[in-house]
Amino acid sequence: MSASFAGFEQLLTGGLAADEEIRKLLGDELERQRTTLQLIASENFTSRAVLEASASVLTNKYSEGYPGRRYYGGNIVADEVEDLARERAKAVFGAEHANVQPHAGAIANLAAYQALVEPGDTICAMRLDQGGHLTHGSPVSITGKLYRFVAYGVTPARPDGSGERIDFDMVRDMARRERPKLIVAGATAYARTIEPGPFREIADEVGARFMFDVAHPAGLVAAGVHPSPVGVADVVTLTTHKTLRGPRGGAILCGSELARAIDSAVFPGLQGGPLDHVIAAKAVAFREAMQPGFKEYAAQVVRNAKAFAAALVEEGFRLVAGGTDNHLVLVDLRDFDPELTGKLAQETLDRAGITCNRNQIPDDPRPPFVTSGLRLGTAAETTAGMREPQMAIVAGLLARALRKRGDEDELRAVREEVRSLRRTFDPYPEAEGA
Repeated sequence: MSASFAGFEQLLTGGLAADEEIRKLLGDELERQRTTLQLIASENFTSRAVLEASASVLTNKYSEGYPGRRYYGGNIVADEVEDLARERAKAVFGAEHANVQPHAGAIANLAAYQALVEPGDTICAMRLDQGGHLTHGSPVSITGKLYRFVAYGVTPARPDGSGERIDFDMVRDMARRERPKLIVAGATAYARTIEPGPFREIADEVGARFMFDVAHPAGLVAAGVHPSPVGVADVVTLTTHKTLRGPRGGAILCGSELARAIDSAVFPGLQGGPLDHVIAAKAVAFREAMQPGFKEYAAQVVRNAKAFAAALVEEGFRLVAGGTDNHLVLVDLRDFDPELTGKLAQETLDRAGITCNRNQIPDDPRPPFVTSGLRLGTAAETTAGMREPQMAIVAGLLARALRKRGDEDELRAVREEVRSLRRTFDPYPEAEGA
């Protein structure tokens, strides 16, 4: 064997020991996740099985097409993996058809639009600064460039917290006036339950299709703690990495009559070869979501969010929509401190070991990069084992860091308390160095 080939063989078998820079960076990220609190509502900790599938030899396979209809040879195993993922997805959500190939929720949404409407058609969806998603027609998104979006929002805030809910009168009036071809439900920063029934009624009244993006509450839907739009909406899109606790990726559910259109929109419409290793990891996550313990997990996510919300109110924060029904809490920082922006709060909390993201609130006077709010989620820390008492502790640490944001000694003290708490609730206790 030549010396050059022997060196290549060592690279194939030696693992990351041969790449010190990446090995160190991955170790640094593991350390970050194990020593800081993860409160980003779109993140979670996957199981070891999901991690292993994501890192499997399926990453070597090219599989353009669908099981039994590939454009490459050697897909016997890949076909079985994708069929298993599709069947599990259908079983979890009670759907007639599932496409598990979308690389992301954004791709799933764009594919659904491509299958249901034509470029230039009118789509009615939630406005970004009211809780909607970039792919629900934001001008900076390709979706806003290809289609004509008209946006609905939420009702005005009320002192008793009953406002800032989806304004169905607005949705109905807009649908009657604009006659959209598609109505979209779903949000990225909306803390209350979204019932699919009213959207279905409005869509039927104006002759529109109805799509529901459950990217955020997908795991809650799977567990039965959020109303399911499957069988109500024409198409349901989702991500697999938020409350569903799987790998980063997307999926689409629909009835059998739309299966061909959806599949064609994903491939060849938008993507080439699917990520077979990620599809295997999605199959693992779907199986995990069918276990009895997952229902209790999802219920605990909601209980934790409610406890977290109550503790934040005690600390002086105003909550958009007055609280939460799901896994996230949207905080208006202005009552707590009129000078505190979402950007400054996020950066301060990073220094204190608390990871979250700034977010616009309804009718936010500040621009999207600055914002007046924070979006906080409980899915990841529930996975790590935290319960209601810990949520109250976290709320106190968060408030303390923001009150003392100019005091680096105090921020270091909060970070040490976070590290101590994390030692009890380590998401990967079996990891090397635990």
